Amino acid sequence: MSEINSTAGRNTPALGPDELIRAYRDMTLIRRFEEKAGQLYGMGLIGGFCHLYIGQEAVVVGIQMALKEGDKIITSYRDHGHMLAAGMSARGVMAELTGRASGYSHGKGGSMHMFSREKNFYGGHGIVGAQVSLGIGLAFANKYRNTDEVSVAYFGEGASNQGQVYESFNLAALHKLPCIFVIENNRYGMGTSVERSSASKALWKNSAPWGIPGEQVDGMDINAVNEAAKKAIAWCREGNGPYLLEMSTYRYRGHSMSDPAKYRQRSEVDEIRQHHDPIDHVRNELAHAGITPETLKKIDAEIKEIVNDASTFAQESPEPDISELYTDVLVEA
Repeated sequence: MSEINSTAGRNTPALGPDELIRAYRDMTLIRRFEEKAGQLYGMGLIGGFCHLYIGQEAVVVGIQMALKEGDKIITSYRDHGHMLAAGMSARGVMAELTGRASGYSHGKGGSMHMFSREKNFYGGHGIVGAQVSLGIGLAFANKYRNTDEVSVAYFGEGASNQGQVYESFNLAALHKLPCIFVIENNRYGMGTSVERSSASKALWKNSAPWGIPGEQVDGMDINAVNEAAKKAIAWCREGNGPYLLEMSTYRYRGHSMSDPAKYRQRSEVDEIRQHHDPIDHVRNELAHAGITPETLKKIDAEIKEIVNDASTFAQESPEPDISELYTDVLVEA
């Protein structure tokens, strides 16, 4: 892993046993769901683009555990994990992935375009970096309504040098918007390592010209993520303006299902899996806390049942009626 510039390090006891059990459950749900999505894609039941979140589970779960009701999140196309962490149902997400009428976008949005206002999830977005500007719009709405709610805008290191990201930094700082910018730095964009694509080697410093504080965090450690998230959220709730978190994480699969990931060595992936896996880290933390293997096996069995149920539900659900081609095209204000 790259050097971490953060006071929240591996084995920081930020979470108690009950919170770690919740984290283990949520992270395992995301991983097993994504593995199942990969299987369904291979069977031809999921079409179009499909970007899996396997390996990055600690980031969204650690941050989500620090948020409260009313806080809003928005992200890019690697979004299934964010949906599940926000409390969206596995059935609804899988049904949308397979293009079924019972999906969150009625089978018309697919992997990259699902929303849930009920869960304050404002979408995955296919245009690289575009969701960051929308994220500060959500933050502006929070401030305009005089709430203490925050907005979390996730984006990858590949999007971190997009022009709209810097424009968003400027507006967020200018108006002191309660927005937490989260760079999920998984080292590789669409086949290009961050070392080759970014002149800035410390992405957490990218917001410094606008006076926005930043921090680099070990995104494979749930404790470190949660502690840093609490710090950033408190900063925003107190009216100090935005905050930037660079999460050093790693994706195990290719950029998308069509990417064989030949631009990196297999040994690199294996080293991360064996020594830095975020779920293994939580499992070890729970063992130190005295949680028995039987307890975790029970959780594993429950997650397996949830994911299998979601898969069956999706495959048995009807496709949208042909008339749906003409709905949700125009919104009249």
